[in-house]
Amino acid sequence: MRQPQDVGQQKVGRDKPIPISVIVPTRNEAANLSRCLESLRSFGEVYVIDSQSEDATVEIARSCHAKVVQFFYKGGWPKKRQWAIDNVPLAYDWVLLIDADEALTPELAAEIDRVCTDVNVDGYYVKLQMFFLNRPLRFSGASFWKMSLFRRGKGAYECRLKEQDASMADMEVHEHVLINGPTARLRNPLIHHNVESLSRYIQKHNEYSNWEAKVWVNDEKQSGLSPSLFGIQAQRRRWLKKQFLGVPGSPILFFLYKYLFCLGFLDGIPGFLYCAYQGIQFFNIKAKIYELRVNASRDAA
Repeated sequence: MRQPQDVGQQKVGRDKPIPISVIVPTRNEAANLSRCLESLRSFGEVYVIDSQSEDATVEIARSCHAKVVQFFYKGGWPKKRQWAIDNVPLAYDWVLLIDADEALTPELAAEIDRVCTDVNVDGYYVKLQMFFLNRPLRFSGASFWKMSLFRRGKGAYECRLKEQDASMADMEVHEHVLINGPTARLRNPLIHHNVESLSRYIQKHNEYSNWEAKVWVNDEKQSGLSPSLFGIQAQRRRWLKKQFLGVPGSPILFFLYKYLFCLGFLDGIPGFLYCAYQGIQFFNIKAKIYELRVNASRDAA
């Protein structure tokens, strides 16, 4: 079985730290955080934005010389990452957003070191190389690009829903960073360990489905990126999901789309499980949309 690339201590061909401020949001991420922070040792500063973790997350962060800031979510907007962008005293002009279950390869760190000197680009998309149950997913519709590196003051998260609470997670779910300026793509991928514990995966996605159901119920009030077949990847994915939401039996169809049309069967058992959980997540979203509408009708009566 192929293992993730080595993302331990690395040198990127320079004596000085990479002049970038890194933000890592956490909540009970002791199982992942060491791997993530080891891959960031070449960067000028790393902030771990923690949500009162009950495991060893804070101790691990401090042992890796990261700066720990506690975030207390009280509902509404902004959530954790945008709050950190707005309130943490970042030292550098560039910001890198990375989750605790992600890690840079030495090649990606070296590429970031090079591109941050380009005055003609204000933001960079990075491609995720997803590992699910310790296996890389090559198919399954699991290829994502996200805006992770951008010039400070040029990027901010879209707000798709202002009325939020802790049941919808305290961190941005499927909001995206919007850049006011030219963007480009990085060549090297970011390693994303999507799940190593299925129970934790299910717990997190329960919160995500709470948020997503509320978003789609309030579809007409949304701002930010609109669903579009001819937009960027995030807009195309929203357009596709919107089409599926209106179709009877769409959770099963969504699973078949991922498993057959996107060739998820070529990813073995992890691919099957990933596609199945995607269909289950779709079912949970539709069920919670129905629940929200029933409750709204009852309250209006």
